[in-house]
Amino acid sequence: MTDPSTNERRPPLHVFEPAHHKATWWLAAIVGFLALLLVTPAISHAEESNPNNYSCLGGIAAGEAEEGSEEQQVKYEFYCDGPITGYQLQTQIPMTGIAGQPPVVTSNATTKPLAETFSCSGEVPGIALNCVGAAKNGYETVTGQFAIGTKLCKEPRVDPLLTVTYAYLEKGVVTQAIAGPFDLGRPKGCPSDAYSGSTRLEPKAPIVSHKKKSHKKKSKTNVKAKTKKK
Repeated sequence: MTDPSTNERRPPLHVFEPAHHKATWWLAAIVGFLALLLVTPAISHAEESNPNNYSCLGGIAAGEAEEGSEEQQVKYEFYCDGPITGYQLQTQIPMTGIAGQPPVVTSNATTKPLAETFSCSGEVPGIALNCVGAAKNGYETVTGQFAIGTKLCKEPRVDPLLTVTYAYLEKGVVTQAIAGPFDLGRPKGCPSDAYSGSTRLEPKAPIVSHKKKSHKKKSKTNVKAKTKKK
């Protein structure tokens, strides 16, 4: 198997540069465990980009109601330009629930759901959702959801960071790759406010609007009083 760094690249995405590349301990642990379970030949990534330099795009919006839960559901979706075997979503607002249904993987080319999926877990309430499974090819969209304890459009609005992992065999040795974080951004479908356009990786100062004070019309009584004085 050839070195991923020398492989032919697929058409590039509109890349936003990650501000930090930080791998948490759980990523290495989960990916290592997953690699030990590999019983089929490793996915060829002769046509994929370097797994440590993946580009991923996605976003969040209001999710579908979960049976037995009255909490705000948040739907997320993303895709990368190469296969992945795990991912983490990290929020700045505590997650209060994890979807009962596993994430759905669909092909960007056909828009049809695939047999691939992920298994997700995390401490609740907590700020991290950890998922392992497979999106076997690049340009496959992963869609899932989680719950938060506040309204979707209430500030501060949830803004998850995404980190993806990929485990593969390189000359008989398990190799682990990590790419990210990627900012999924603030929720779509919410009205604009002072924080619009700002994200966790690219924060901007709030937009402060200065409203002009309206000049009240002088009352007729005051006008008559002034006229008499003259």
